[in-house]
Amino acid sequence: MNSKEFSRRRDQLMRMVGTGGIAILPAAPVRTRSRDVAYRFRQDSDFYYLTGFAEPDAVIVLAPGRDNGEYLLFCRDRDPEKELWDGKRAGPDGAIQDYAADDAFPIDDIDDILPGIMESCSRVYYTMGLYADFDARIADWLNSLRGREARGVHTPREFVALDHLLHDMRLYKSRDEISAMRRSARIAVQAHIEVMRLMRPGLYEYEIEAEFMREFRRNAAWMSYSPIVGGGVNACTLHYVENNQELKDGDLVLIDAGCELDYYASDITRTIPVNGRFSPEQRAVYEIVLEAQLAAIEMTRKGNHWNEPHDAAVRVITRGLKKIGLLDGTLARLIKDEAYREYFMHRTGHWIGMDVHDVGDYKVGDEWRMLEPGMITTVEPGIYIPDSRKVPARWRGIGIRIEDDVVVTSNGPDVLSKGLVKDPDEIESLMQRA
Repeated sequence: MNSKEFSRRRDQLMRMVGTGGIAILPAAPVRTRSRDVAYRFRQDSDFYYLTGFAEPDAVIVLAPGRDNGEYLLFCRDRDPEKELWDGKRAGPDGAIQDYAADDAFPIDDIDDILPGIMESCSRVYYTMGLYADFDARIADWLNSLRGREARGVHTPREFVALDHLLHDMRLYKSRDEISAMRRSARIAVQAHIEVMRLMRPGLYEYEIEAEFMREFRRNAAWMSYSPIVGGGVNACTLHYVENNQELKDGDLVLIDAGCELDYYASDITRTIPVNGRFSPEQRAVYEIVLEAQLAAIEMTRKGNHWNEPHDAAVRVITRGLKKIGLLDGTLARLIKDEAYREYFMHRTGHWIGMDVHDVGDYKVGDEWRMLEPGMITTVEPGIYIPDSRKVPARWRGIGIRIEDDVVVTSNGPDVLSKGLVKDPDEIESLMQRA
């Protein structure tokens, strides 16, 4: 991401914070996987959004109007011995030179420096409850200031939720962000294509997962979430991640896998026949889901509200389930009673960006949010028919979801993952050419 992008974001946030306010945001902590083994570090999305700084043990401070610099970064000092083990650190000098901080200090000095900066502010913008240890430090700094009020020390009187401002900013993607997400989607699309080409009965779900990891890492990307590779009835478990079963001839396999590249995510799902051919029943259900997804994408446009794509998908799916005999009654009554939820129990999409389930409110007050250019959402209807005696045998265990990432633009929906086939004939053709 261009450094000017981070600067633009900080300037926009500081305009909202205003003179007299101070915004404080800590970096993500290192997380322990087990015993003394840590997970690979991934920076807090809000922190990275404002800084592009990918180290732990850091704090960003934005103090609009401050004479000695508005953008401050506290970070780890350079330490050759520790860098030998854990890699190079920017240090305060690097924070200024490489990350455009107006001033920077060692993180170990924050207790001595930050309370003095807070003292001149009337409002503190901060996200409480995200990192408990840092919440306690904020409280300590405020208590130390209040303890000196009798000597004329000023104490901020107002706390404002920083995430309310910051997450609304993140909801609207810039041109550079959309380009980053397009690159992420392109990598994920190619991985799905490769998997379609190699799919055959007798493979195991984990072998398919491994192919995605190979393709993602080959392109400098990481998994943006634990992939779902659900063969047969496993596809009916919405968050199935065991991925340890054999893929059998005659079954479908639902593959929900996306990557993260430069902190921007993709999230794509396709459902394909293990042997390369849909059965008549599988195709019938698949075509309902595809029609529902296309209807929802068509409604993902400027001026519609957030729930209109879901309403469109619900109507198509309910009509389709009624047509194949899994629902009985009038269309209007079935929709009103939410009878479809027995087979389609989740919403049709979610915001996506730096986080797979990205930030941003879905309602403003009591009303659904209006879709505006720059917003990006997944569109992912599905039908999941349980392996139950309540269902005719020919439909049992069919689970299908189709998911793409869609940008709202002034000219209609822009599908970032449009390079991946989803028409059933095109899927069969691709798989048969392998």
